[in-house]
Amino acid sequence: MTGVYHRPVQRAFRQAGSETRLVHPFASRHYRLYSYPRAFLPDLIDRVGIEILDPIQWRCSGMAREKLVADFGRLIIFHGSIDNQQTLPFGTPDDVAREVRESVEIYRGSRWICGPCHNLQPVSPTANIVALYEAIREVGA
Repeated sequence: MTGVYHRPVQRAFRQAGSETRLVHPFASRHYRLYSYPRAFLPDLIDRVGIEILDPIQWRCSGMAREKLVADFGRLIIFHGSIDNQQTLPFGTPDDVAREVRESVEIYRGSRWICGPCHNLQPVSPTANIVALYEAIREVGA
């Protein structure tokens, strides 16, 4: 599926290699994919060499956690996944802890960095943020 539209992305990643190592010293390629053109992901892994997919906004079309793990779980590291648009700002601390536990089960066997799918929103209650990190510590994610 590689085409002309991939070349600028590939070139940018090759050129950014050293800068991404400074941000993520354990990985050579870290890719923030917001609009998630899922069709590009195999080429981004095979041809560009990404190693981390960030953010995992699983409520977005094409980003079902189970499907990502099934298709790419042995190839890349997943970063994030705890929903910052519904669960963290509008859920309860129990909802947040439940999502962490659910995500641990989904990502079991793959490489995953547990955390919010993106920035914490200012409307997120402190209790939910505390619940997020307590749940992470509790399950060892």
